[in-house]
Amino acid sequence: MRKTLLLLTTLALAGCNQAAPTAPEKPAAAPAAKAGEAPINTIDRSHAGEPGPAAVTWEMKGGTKQRLADHKGMKMLVNLWATWCAPCIAEMPALDKLAGEVPVMVLPISEDMEGWQAVDKFWGKDKFKNIETGLDQPGSYAEAIKARGLPVTILYDEEGKEIWRVSGTLDWGSAEVRKAIVG
Repeated sequence: MRKTLLLLTTLALAGCNQAAPTAPEKPAAAPAAKAGEAPINTIDRSHAGEPGPAAVTWEMKGGTKQRLADHKGMKMLVNLWATWCAPCIAEMPALDKLAGEVPVMVLPISEDMEGWQAVDKFWGKDKFKNIETGLDQPGSYAEAIKARGLPVTILYDEEGKEIWRVSGTLDWGSAEVRKAIVG
């Protein structure tokens, strides 16, 4: 019985190493966009004018709960991120710099399931000068905006209505992006 099992396993593994029959080569075509699929790493205005998730709260360090309405009257750039998300971590210094240079509140909100314990390990003390992070537990903000991945950044107007969003990253230091933020 043991030899039979070993033989079957060997045959199965040998079958995995065989090359698939090759089809005649065709020119590569750009993948077609699926209906309802958001563009990646580019400004998406398809939700412009929609109100942000008014009932959703996030927690700031110290336990204070906030929501979009608490920031009425100011333009906000909300960035959903996580410590396990490499693109999120990579763009955080640029978002910190941006926050010091534009008249818009830049608010990163962590989606880490481990909560402040995970966030504090990355954030540290005095790592960022112009931003502080919130925590979205248990992911209500991401769910409300139907985020399909991280990072997701949304620019809201002074009334809490969406201007545009980005699924993925942008060059936050570019003149084009700064113009899109400031108007």
